[in-house]
Amino acid sequence: MNHHVTIQRKFRVLTTAVAALMLGIAGAQSTYAQDTYAQDTYASPADRQDCPTTAELFATDNTAIITDPDDPRLENRLTRFAHEVRAIIRAHGARPGASELLDGVFWSAEQQQVTYERSREFDVNRVGRDGLHHIAGVIAKRYDQESVLTFRCLPRTSPDTDAVEIEVPGVTPGDLRAALLLDAEAREKLGGASATLDGRLVLVAPVAELPLARKFTTDLGADWNEAQLRYGDREFVS
Repeated sequence: MNHHVTIQRKFRVLTTAVAALMLGIAGAQSTYAQDTYAQDTYASPADRQDCPTTAELFATDNTAIITDPDDPRLENRLTRFAHEVRAIIRAHGARPGASELLDGVFWSAEQQQVTYERSREFDVNRVGRDGLHHIAGVIAKRYDQESVLTFRCLPRTSPDTDAVEIEVPGVTPGDLRAALLLDAEAREKLGGASATLDGRLVLVAPVAELPLARKFTTDLGADWNEAQLRYGDREFVS
C-alpha cells in the first residue's frame, strides 16, 4: 500500500503503488537493511535478495479521489476485482499468485492534501517483462486507471534496476498520513506509500531516493533493521 511515487490523477503506488521478479533469479537469499550499510548501497549482501515471485502488480478499480480517511469506500475488500484481475493474468499466459489488500496514502500536489486509496498487490508468475507490461496495460484500460504500477525484482547491480521495494512492520495508514503532512520532501519525491492490513509499510521508491526513503521510514517509527529490501525495475503502465 499505496508511488511512494505520485501518479497525477490517482497517486497510486502503490509506492506507490507495487511488481516483480525476473525469471532466472532462483535460490536468492533475503536482503535486510542494516544501520551499518554504506551510504551508496544500503544493502547487504549486495547482489542477493529474496524474489519469491516472478512479478508484482499494484492496482485498484477505484476512479474517485478520496480525501476522507473514514470514507466507507476504503473498507472495500476488492474481492470481485481480485478474481477479475487473476482471470486477466491467466488469460494472458501468466500464472496468478497471492493477492494482498493495501491501504494507500498519497499526496495530491493539485489539491495540496493527502488522498487515500484501497488497492491490491498481485503476485504474477511465469511472465516476462513484455508480458507484464501488457497485462498491466489491459488492467489500466479495463478499470479506467491513470496507470498500474509493476515491479520486477532484479540484482542490485543490473543495468535495469531503478527502484527498491521496502517492506517493514509497524506502520499504519494513520502513521503515513501524519508523516506525509510533516515531510514536504517525502511528499514531493516519494509521493506516498501503502500499508498492509497487518501493519507493514510497502514503499516502492527510486533507488536514488533510498536515503530519503530510509529517513521517512524511521520517522514513521519503524525499525529499519527489520526492513526487507528488494531491488528491481518499476514501471507505471497506462
